[in-house]
Amino acid sequence: MAKIICITCPKGCHLTVDEVTYEITGNNCPRGAVYGKNELTAPTRVITSTVAVSGGEICRCPVRTESPVPKGKMFDVMEAIHAVRIVSPVRIGDVVIENVCGTGVNVIATRNI
Repeated sequence: MAKIICITCPKGCHLTVDEVTYEITGNNCPRGAVYGKNELTAPTRVITSTVAVSGGEICRCPVRTESPVPKGKMFDVMEAIHAVRIVSPVRIGDVVIENVCGTGVNVIATRNI
């Protein structure tokens, strides 16, 4: 049995997941059951960070992945983000890195600069 805290909503339900049958207990909503199973079978995370900016009013632009990426690719994605330098102007939603590390997920800007 695996013990997991659900992070899909602010409640933070304490889930117990049977690692053989993937039976979930402790969830207060259906999203907790989905989260618990996914966390054991294919964990993912949304990554937030910043990238260097040239020619802007500030020197770093906040970015995030458009959707979750596999947890095992997190460090590769962070290296790719760290290597990027963008040029102002940048708008919210602009794609900073397309298909980061072959995940099919774009890294987008989350601030206008």
